Amino acid sequence: MFTGIVTAQGLIKRIQNQPNYTTLSIKAPKGFAQNLKRGASVAINGVCLTVKKGSTDNLEFDVITETLDKTNLKLLKKNEKVNLERSMVATSEIGGHLVSGHIFGVGVIKSIDDRGDTKDLRIQAPAAMMQYLFYKGYIALNGCSLTVGKVLKSSFNIHLIPETIKVTNFQSLQKGNLVNIEIDQTTFNSVETIKKIMLERKA
Repeated sequence: MFTGIVTAQGLIKRIQNQPNYTTLSIKAPKGFAQNLKRGASVAINGVCLTVKKGSTDNLEFDVITETLDKTNLKLLKKNEKVNLERSMVATSEIGGHLVSGHIFGVGVIKSIDDRGDTKDLRIQAPAAMMQYLFYKGYIALNGCSLTVGKVLKSSFNIHLIPETIKVTNFQSLQKGNLVNIEIDQTTFNSVETIKKIMLERKA
């Protein structure tokens, strides 16, 4: 589990494509990988991956084809920056919301309104996801815990504060880029429960 509070950015150093998976080599900031052991979980752009090999600042992850197909990891290039978050421990402060690292799909950045130190983004999401998006609800984009702004028919708005822009790869994202989306699990469960109750009442 994660908190959705991205603490660092990593740099893609190497991408090795295998028949059924891809190995990502990522250089993390100094200190990020301290005491990080093989088998530990790290969120890369919000995707929960298992550490294959690690050192003080070099990490390796194997990513299966299914994960690549559902996320923006398939589009990564050498020297591109990715958001990093280590898995939470029992004493972690939950500054965002509980995030599993299991991506529901990707959204497309349709517009970016740069307002100096802040940014407003409009994200087009797959139709199946829109039923789980509510004004002031939680959502994780590229692993960042964010609050949903205005919800439209096929898109929603996100407001980014200076700190979020500073510490994440949102500072370099452009119109047309894909972002990983994880729906808040509590919201998902609530909507699915209501749908089930309504169906039972009609039966």
